[in-house]
Amino acid sequence: MGFNNNLKLSIALRVGFILLTSILLVNAFYSNSYALTKLVLGIALSLQGYALVKYLDKSNMEFVHFLDSIKYDDFTQTYSSKQTGTSQDLLYDRFNTVIRMFREIRAEKEAQYQYLRTIVQHVGIGIITFNKQGHIQIINAAAKSLLDIDHIKNVDDLSALNPELVNSLKDLQTGGRDLLKIEKKGEEIQLSIYAIQLIRREEEFKLISIQNIKSELDEKEMDAWQNLISVLTHEIMNSVTPISSLAATVESNLEEVIDTEFNVKDISKEEIEDFHLAVQTIHRRSESLIKFVSDFRNLTRIPIPKKSTIEVRELFHTLLALLKYDLDNQQIHLQVDIEPDDLTIYADKEQIEQVLINLIKNAMQALEENPEKGKAKKLHISAKRNTPNRISLTIGDNGTGIDEDAVHKVFIPFFTTKKSGSGIGLSLSKQIMRKHGGNISVTTQMGIGTEFSLAFNQ
Repeated sequence: MGFNNNLKLSIALRVGFILLTSILLVNAFYSNSYALTKLVLGIALSLQGYALVKYLDKSNMEFVHFLDSIKYDDFTQTYSSKQTGTSQDLLYDRFNTVIRMFREIRAEKEAQYQYLRTIVQHVGIGIITFNKQGHIQIINAAAKSLLDIDHIKNVDDLSALNPELVNSLKDLQTGGRDLLKIEKKGEEIQLSIYAIQLIRREEEFKLISIQNIKSELDEKEMDAWQNLISVLTHEIMNSVTPISSLAATVESNLEEVIDTEFNVKDISKEEIEDFHLAVQTIHRRSESLIKFVSDFRNLTRIPIPKKSTIEVRELFHTLLALLKYDLDNQQIHLQVDIEPDDLTIYADKEQIEQVLINLIKNAMQALEENPEKGKAKKLHISAKRNTPNRISLTIGDNGTGIDEDAVHKVFIPFFTTKKSGSGIGLSLSKQIMRKHGGNISVTTQMGIGTEFSLAFNQ
């Protein structure tokens, strides 16, 4: 406010002097004054006008220079306050204050940038950012180490390392993931790649995170093999042990009756019946073992899905019509929710039917084995679109739930918590969902129930 008042006063004084000089000059013309007086007044009027224009122009140019400093981010300029007692001192003081504030803001932004840059460079996950043309903006030390490179300017430069890597980086969209094997110094490593797309100042660019998950995969693979071997050993021993025991018993009994004076008539009917029973048992256990091996082989022979568009409501209607008798017989309260009503999935109908039938039957068996008397049996089947590209189908029951130790093993082949069952259904279901590029998961709570979810990326 003081600056405005000083500026107005300075301009008013200058204009006042111009008016006064003009009046004197006019009066000189009408009063027959000396020519020299007229000339002096004319020159004075001209100089005063010129001074006013220069004063206004100087103020305007100072504003222009100040705004240019802001525009071009140049805050090195300072304005000297000469203590002239005019409004210019106040103007320069305000300019210096604003420039000082911008310097502090820029210094803070630079410190924040360096802080974040240091974090990015030292984080253990590889990070790469690049624009639509592939020009790299940021590549941290972890990414350079993983890819065994020193410096690159464009993602296309990675084609010498692995062309598939370049295609993956360019093709992945927001939320996209990919697993890729590359060779580094003669060693094969497994990379997990995750991408998000961002916009900065109207420019699109992509942020890629890269991790070497080989050690984690090796550990998970070892755990999977140990769990599988444990289950296989258990199942095979359950079949082989009685076969071996019965064979030894039959061999021992035969040794007792067979000698040099052996006569078949000496074998009693009871002994023959025992032999027959033993052979029957061996045959039955052998068939069980053959079926077990056949089921195991089926896990590796799931065909490639023949996908088509499936209406979820029609799919549920077909399945529940097949299971209606069992649902009514067990007095199970069924609830079906589909949102939106015309929801569709792109999948192999036969394979997904197989998965859903297995999950629904598992839920029905869990409800049948529920020891709580008088508790209403409830089965909830739902389908919904979680995101524009993700759909989930869910089968839930209010049974007793699955204990903590077992819930981590339910997808292991031949592992089962049921009194009867092969333990192959959930393993097949997981394989089928993987073939579809989706996933199957389970959540459970003891005494509350269990829920299996199928996730489809459409």
